[in-house]
Amino acid sequence: MSTSTATDSHTHKDWIAIGDFARRSGVAASTLRFYEDAALLHSQRAASGRRHYRRADLRRVAFIRIAQSLGLSLDDVRRTLASLPQERTPTAADWARLSRQWRPLLDARIAALTQLRDQLDSCIGCGCLSMKKCGLYNAQDRAAAQGQGACYLSSSTPSDMG
Repeated sequence: MSTSTATDSHTHKDWIAIGDFARRSGVAASTLRFYEDAALLHSQRAASGRRHYRRADLRRVAFIRIAQSLGLSLDDVRRTLASLPQERTPTAADWARLSRQWRPLLDARIAALTQLRDQLDSCIGCGCLSMKKCGLYNAQDRAAAQGQGACYLSSSTPSDMG
C-alpha cells in the first residue's frame, strides 16, 4: 500500500480526508484505495488511521478517469504518471504533450470501430449463419485455407493451422 504515517500536516488546507476527497472527486473511496494499490495515487494516514490525500491529487484522479475513458489501461496510466517529475499532478502542458502521444492510439481505435460499424451494416439479418463469409464472427479465419468442413478432425490440429 502506498500510504505513510502523517504528521499534523493533515490539518493543513492542502490535505483532504478520504470521504471528502471521494465526494469532491466523484470517485468512490474504494476506487481511491484501489488506485493506491495500483500505485496511481498516494495517501498519508492521520493519527486516527484515516487516509488523507493532497488537494492537488483531485486533478490527478480526474486525469486517471479521463485516461480510462479513452480506453487506456491502468498500466498505461501508471507509466504516464510515472513519467512526470516527482510524481506530480499533470499540468496543462503535460496534458497537451500526453494527448498528442495518445492521438495515434485513439485514431486506430476510431478506425477499428468505424470498420466494425461498416461491417455490421452488411451483417444485419444474416444471423451469423455464414461462418465462411462473416468478417465479424470469423475474422482472420486461418482454417479456411484447409477447405470446408471439420478440418481439425481429419489430419490437422489447430496448432498446425498456425
